[in-house]
Amino acid sequence: MMRLARSLLLAVFFGLAVVGCGVQRESSMDMQAAAERSDTILDAVLREVRPELRWVHGPTTVGSCDLTRRRVVMTDVSAARRGNLLGVVDRFWRKSGYRMTAVNNDEVFPAIYAQTRDGFSVSLRIGGKGQAFFQVDSPCVRESAVADSTSQATAPTFEGEFIPRPNIHSDFWSATAPEVGVTSGP
Repeated sequence: MMRLARSLLLAVFFGLAVVGCGVQRESSMDMQAAAERSDTILDAVLREVRPELRWVHGPTTVGSCDLTRRRVVMTDVSAARRGNLLGVVDRFWRKSGYRMTAVNNDEVFPAIYAQTRDGFSVSLRIGGKGQAFFQVDSPCVRESAVADSTSQATAPTFEGEFIPRPNIHSDFWSATAPEVGVTSGP
């Protein structure tokens, strides 16, 4: 009897999960519109960062009902300036009404994560050699074809999927000393 009750409970739970996903799929936004919204989010945050960061497009990936757009920063952001970058982005996202969802204060690989009011998840992660990665993950949307981004990369692009480590020097972002008198970090 207990086994039957547990089986029924699991069936109801998984049934509701499937129905819930089906409701989410009925979004008025399709994958192409989500990709365009993701590009708008990425363009806005990169415009906010001064001096300008040079970047290339990372791969766009498509899931069963969502997609991810990426930008890979080719400007060499030194360990001394990573806090400045994270602070600028954190303040911009908060000012834009994004809800901060997580902060990773790791000394080598810091990251910040947020969510827009319309359900897009955004992140800035610092990876190996200080390479910065911006990413936007869409909520569940209707399936459709997805075109390449129309945003123009600001660094030389690369053939294939291999993107090298950051290789563009910036007098500000690549400096090995922190900026004097500036409070940084999220």
